[in-house]
Amino acid sequence: MMSASKEIGPHLCLVADVLHFNDGQGRVNYEVAKAVLAAGYRLTMVARVCAEDLAQHPQARWVATGNTKLPTQLARNLYFARKSAAWLRQHRGEFDVIQANGFVTWEPVDIVAVHFVHEAWLKNRFFPFQWGSLSPYQWYQRGLTIMNSRFERTAFTTAKQLIAVSRATAKEVEDLGIAASKLCVIYNGVDTSEFHPPTLATPCQRATFGLPEGVPLALFVGDIRTSRKNLEAILTALVSLPGVHLAVAGAVENSPYPEQARWLGLGSRVHFIGKTSRISTLMRSVDLFVMPSRYETFGMVVLEAMASALPVILSARVGAVEFVGDICRVVEDPDDTVGLTAAMRDLMADPAARARIGDAGRARALEVQWSRTSGAYLDLYDEFVAQKQKGTKV
Repeated sequence: MMSASKEIGPHLCLVADVLHFNDGQGRVNYEVAKAVLAAGYRLTMVARVCAEDLAQHPQARWVATGNTKLPTQLARNLYFARKSAAWLRQHRGEFDVIQANGFVTWEPVDIVAVHFVHEAWLKNRFFPFQWGSLSPYQWYQRGLTIMNSRFERTAFTTAKQLIAVSRATAKEVEDLGIAASKLCVIYNGVDTSEFHPPTLATPCQRATFGLPEGVPLALFVGDIRTSRKNLEAILTALVSLPGVHLAVAGAVENSPYPEQARWLGLGSRVHFIGKTSRISTLMRSVDLFVMPSRYETFGMVVLEAMASALPVILSARVGAVEFVGDICRVVEDPDDTVGLTAAMRDLMADPAARARIGDAGRARALEVQWSRTSGAYLDLYDEFVAQKQKGTKV
């Protein structure tokens, strides 16, 4: 609800599916939006979902766009792209800077934030969806990825500036033929007041999630409907780790992993708690965090685990490794279940090592709070505004 009485500062338009603190990319958008409003910008958000505090801010306007009743993600994406483009064509003259997340609109924008590179995932040796499958779901997922990669390439090509969430992601974009001069890297951040170790005021709360007390407990957080996050590697490792339990935070509907856990005889040790907004509380209730993803441009949840003083085990395919790999246990190959088993066994058997690594992780997380991330975005916006005022082509 932007105030009509007074115009304050430059005008930024954010085009994204979600601007909300309970979503991965949405959290980045949310933190950036808060920062630009605090800096005196006016803000228009073209989005399907928007946090109430942003929507009600006197310097902000939410243009609600999207249709959640359409039957497939592809249909919803294309609907949003068409509606947002039509709106932008009518209003783009109002803005000093327009930023989008990946491909979300048919209309060219100034800046695109790159949180995922579909063509890189499509070419990844771990990409699971093949034309040879008889499964309609596999065909749909492969087709969706191909279409997203083509749309994405257009968005990257037409933008004036691209923000990659890691150096690895920037390299993937360059491999598409995009000039390196268009790219900058801005790492995601973390709220260290929300994510922190247990205290007297915020103790371990396993019972809240139905988790057992007095047992070593690892944590996995992520989408478990497909194999990209590689939960199966952790389940395989658990077979050789008697007594170790695993909490899995992720929507269970249409996931194959509850059945796989039962088939492996892990039904009593793997706890599927569903998708939860209480990740910070959950992290204060476990002993270590595991993320052996097969493809991950960054992995914001890694910083959240480190801020919670959890020791972290990652695969080398997680983008955050380039920033935090020196204080995490890194398994080079996501499918190296022997190496993953050894890393989990070593840490579970050594409380002192867990504490030492957890403290180092917390210290690193304190260096990358959201103020650093949003400040880098704001510097980029300021540069665009300054160049526009000078009449210089950005």
